[in-house]
This record gives sequence, structure tokens and C-alpha cells, in this order.
Amino acid sequence: MRETAPAKINLALHVTGRRSDGYHLLDSLVVFTRFGDLIEVESADTDSFSVDGPLAQDVPTDAGNLVLKARDALRQALPSPSWGGSPAGRVGGIGPAVAIRLTKNLPIASGIGGGSSDAAATLKALNRLWNAGLSEAQLAAIALPLGADLPMCLTAKPLIARGIGDDLTPVANVPAIPLVLINPNAPVATASVFAALENRDNTPLPPLPRSFDFHGLRNWLDTTRNDLQAPALKVEPAVGQVIRALDKADSGFTRMSGSGATCFGLFETNNVAKRAAASIRQSHPGWWVATTRAIASEETT
Repeated sequence: MRETAPAKINLALHVTGRRSDGYHLLDSLVVFTRFGDLIEVESADTDSFSVDGPLAQDVPTDAGNLVLKARDALRQALPSPSWGGSPAGRVGGIGPAVAIRLTKNLPIASGIGGGSSDAAATLKALNRLWNAGLSEAQLAAIALPLGADLPMCLTAKPLIARGIGDDLTPVANVPAIPLVLINPNAPVATASVFAALENRDNTPLPPLPRSFDFHGLRNWLDTTRNDLQAPALKVEPAVGQVIRALDKADSGFTRMSGSGATCFGLFETNNVAKRAAASIRQSHPGWWVATTRAIASEETT
């Protein structure tokens, strides 16, 4: 079973408060991209987890990896009678052994939800492999304790995320927006960015645009913010270099995603985006650069 694990892009991210337990309240327009990681799962005699791909060296393979936490959480959530078959292939009497392979294309700690998306893809793949038959809502309930981003990564379509990221509202009519994603190969700890955030009680998003075409979206984004961009610049000044490079390459709109350091440029056509990416790769060969499109609202994934 294969599942893509798309990058998560916060086109706009307003921090609107903070709960007593320390979780921040957000109001964010989120899209997912056609480019991302890949999860493959298959039945096996014993559990295994392997990582390949261009960024495999950055991925921890111990029990702290969200992919393995997702596997174990799904096992614990399913009643043992649902497994069937002989006990030989079960792990600890709970569920079948499984081999999981992650092809890592997205940088870690980069503000585009790579680890959360990998875990969400693992849940979806194992749900199919094990014939568990769980709905997206049931998977989301299992996923949320693993991280606030996981429920939205299960959806992987344009949406508004509120609360701690678990209050999700689908957004219709968002097209396949051409994007260039850039990370200066500088991992940024989310906790450090939130610690540098000065104001946690900001205004929510304005009403959504009437049209999500290039000009309508760009004009709407001009009225929004990423409240984590300023603190991220303090933590990692290279974010500013990426923003300037995208602007120089004629990005229609440039912003940092999530807690950084990945930034996105919005382009009117895919060809213009490809030319901009090629120019930036040539000027900054040490950066991670990807050209992609957003997954449209009505797109089948």
C-alpha cells in the first residue's frame, strides 16, 4: 500500500490566543502540495522501518519517529478480534507485523508538516492494509494525540484550521496554485519560534476572497499575516534571504510557511514558477528548492 505525504503550506497563519495548557490558538488557511514524501507499507514477519530518498540521512529511525508512533497508535486503537488470521504474524498479540518504508523528499523541522504528513499517510496506508475500515474522523481521533497538525494532514485538501489546528473547515474552489518552496537547509525548532513570539492575541483571518484565482488570492493574502514569520527571522535570519530571493525571482506573493524556515512563492503559471526555481537553484546551490502545485479543492488524491 502506498500513500503520498504532501507538504503542508500555511498560506496565512494568525496566532489568536493561547490555552492554559500552553497550546497556541491559530487561524490559518492551509493548502497541501502534490510534491511530498512517500509511505509504503506491506505485511511482514517482523516489524521494520526503513528510510530512503534524498533527505533520508536527516530522519531519525527510533521509536520517537512519528511514523512508528502512528503505527503503534493505530494498533492500540483496534480491537484484537478484528485482525483475524494466525497469531504468528501478530506483534505482542496486538496486530500484524508490517514493513514500513519512507521516501523522504521534504526537509525536517521546516514548517511544512513533513513528519505530521508522514504519520497521517502511515495511518491511511495501514488502515487499508489491515482492512480496519476506520473513517477519516476516527483516524483523526487517533492522530490528534500525536500532534495538532495530524488531523489536517489526513484531510490534505485546502482548509481553514482553527483552535490548536484540529477545528477544520474545508475550503472550496481553490485551484492547483503553482508554488515554489525554498528552505535554506536550516532546521528551525517550532518551540524556539513560539518562544520568540511577542504577541499571542492577534486578529483572526479576514473573510475569504470571493475568487481564488491568482489575483484574487494574492490580493487577499496581502491583507493577512504569518504571525510566526517575525520571530522566526530572529531565530534564523536565513529566512529573510529566502524571502528576498523569491521576490527577486518575481514571485507574485512571498511568505514563510508555518514556523519556518521554508518559504513559498506564489506564481501565476507553472512555467514561470519553474524558471524562478531554476534561477534560485543556480544562485543558491546549497538551498532546497522544489516546484509544485497545490492540491485543488476538487482534486482526487
